[in-house]
Amino acid sequence: MRQKREDVRNVAIIAHVDHGKTTLVDELLKQSGVFREGQEVAERVMDSNDIERERGITILSKNTAVMYKNTKINIIDTPGHADFGGEVERVLKMVNGVILVVDAFEGAMPQTKFVLRKALELKLPVIVCINKIDRPEARPDEVVDEVLELFLELDADDAQLDCPFVYASAKTGVASLDTSENGTNMEPLFETIVNYIPAPEGDPDAGTQVLISTIDYNEYVGRIGVGKVDNGIIKVNQEVIICNHHEPDKQIKVKVSKLYEFDGLNKAEVKEAGIGSIVAISGISDIRIGDTLCSVDHVIPIPFQKISEPTIAMQFMVNDSPLAGQEGKYVTSRHIRDRLFKELNTDVSLRVEETDTTECFKVSGRGELHLSVLIENMRREGYEFAVSKAEVLYHTDENGKRTEPMELAYIDVPNEFSGAVIEKLGQRKGELRNMGTISGGTYTRLEFSIPARGLIGYRGEFLTDTKGNGIMNTVFDGYAPYKGDIQYRKQGSLIAFEAGEAITYGLYNAQERGTLFIGAGAKVYAGMVIGQTGRSEDIEVNVCKKKQLTNTRSSSADEALRLTPPRVLSLEQALDFIDTDELLEVTPGSLRIRKKILDPTLRKRAAMKK
Repeated sequence: MRQKREDVRNVAIIAHVDHGKTTLVDELLKQSGVFREGQEVAERVMDSNDIERERGITILSKNTAVMYKNTKINIIDTPGHADFGGEVERVLKMVNGVILVVDAFEGAMPQTKFVLRKALELKLPVIVCINKIDRPEARPDEVVDEVLELFLELDADDAQLDCPFVYASAKTGVASLDTSENGTNMEPLFETIVNYIPAPEGDPDAGTQVLISTIDYNEYVGRIGVGKVDNGIIKVNQEVIICNHHEPDKQIKVKVSKLYEFDGLNKAEVKEAGIGSIVAISGISDIRIGDTLCSVDHVIPIPFQKISEPTIAMQFMVNDSPLAGQEGKYVTSRHIRDRLFKELNTDVSLRVEETDTTECFKVSGRGELHLSVLIENMRREGYEFAVSKAEVLYHTDENGKRTEPMELAYIDVPNEFSGAVIEKLGQRKGELRNMGTISGGTYTRLEFSIPARGLIGYRGEFLTDTKGNGIMNTVFDGYAPYKGDIQYRKQGSLIAFEAGEAITYGLYNAQERGTLFIGAGAKVYAGMVIGQTGRSEDIEVNVCKKKQLTNTRSSSADEALRLTPPRVLSLEQALDFIDTDELLEVTPGSLRIRKKILDPTLRKRAAMKK
């Protein structure tokens, strides 16, 4: 018989990027007494990996649990970027409701719509938390109207439309149920969670069923499956069958060696767990996301929604440049292959395919940011490899016509820059859908429908065109017929002519031709891209050239040669910059752009064949 478990609530926090999810979780942890008095706590404590802390974004969804009065609230903090939407989609199966966090100034943004649609499709109740109400330009009443319009647009049912609104400032740790009240703590939000989010229900006497929604990985214990107990009880040393809704033939008998529940930021070991508990299970080597653990005599897998398909791909290959192997610890194809397949353990949205050659792998993901985070992680771990320009993954419709992934781009720019943005996106096959003013008429909000490949390499240009004042958000918008060819880059590359060390004299002569990416003393090789020219074609330059000494000295000969500081590209900028005939060489210490064909004669022949 199905029963409710009243002492547990399972809730996910969803929002657009930068609307304050992780800061809100910090405050819920602090005010529930997870940290002892005077304990030093890092800001955004849930963002545990280095890249998350540096960029201020959440990449992996994470579990925590707090006690409020006599109720245990399991909270899942989810990413806000569309590239990590796969994380959001799957954790929603673990929860009975969501808290939608919306910025009191920015209002409902594209990713708000994406994550809310997923929650509404699963018929989950929603608590709307209007965050950052202490911002000087906050407009909570208008934002409430925007959120309700969004609910209507997404066909929410009456129960979902009748959702509670909580007004909060996660930074100062206060919440209230009315804009006219000033809250003193987070109690109104805790109370709303307990009263509005339904308790998990299941049959405690039925056979065990645990759906695995997340995989954690630990060097010491291997894979750790995280999921919710839907029915029955799971115990340590219990024999269970792994089965999968999408793979009817899969049935593997395994033993549960260790079982944990979440307690604050830690995992607490337990002997058994009942319905509604979110548990972590270790000791099962081949556990996958979407698997169900069932009793031996009751094998019924739980349906699991298919994760959205990847939209872009890159080639990851062994670095074969003249400077290969000097900085990396792991350089062979076996190392790269093992590392990429290990990433599949925890990232459901990633695909890794072997190609015709053992030296190269095709890696597909949800966007440039998704793949650049993987590249940055590998680089920090000591891997050395090369990657190609991102390419979109085309599909074919039932009529045999080629279709390509489309994005909706929402752009907020100061009025004077809107013309430049419209012109650039028009060249990249973007179609202007909507245009309006925000922030009292000083900013323009543009809405474009644009092919995903049209956005590759655009972010850097966008920041330049808007002098750093523009905000661009994109969200995947399905597949549409192919829109025609796009010219990615109008400027050519400056290419080093010979191998050696860059000399000031050679660089001084080269800088007249364009913008340099390297400074004096940098190691270069023939075919390496050392800068960008103002012209459309590539130019070869000799930056290793020394000044020849002569018997006579002119008055100006010994004056110091002044070099313009080089433009040092970050990983994202370099991935944006490279063209289809170039590669990015990634090592723990350097990022070098190079031509795929290093030899100038062979390069010219290949260009003529095209």
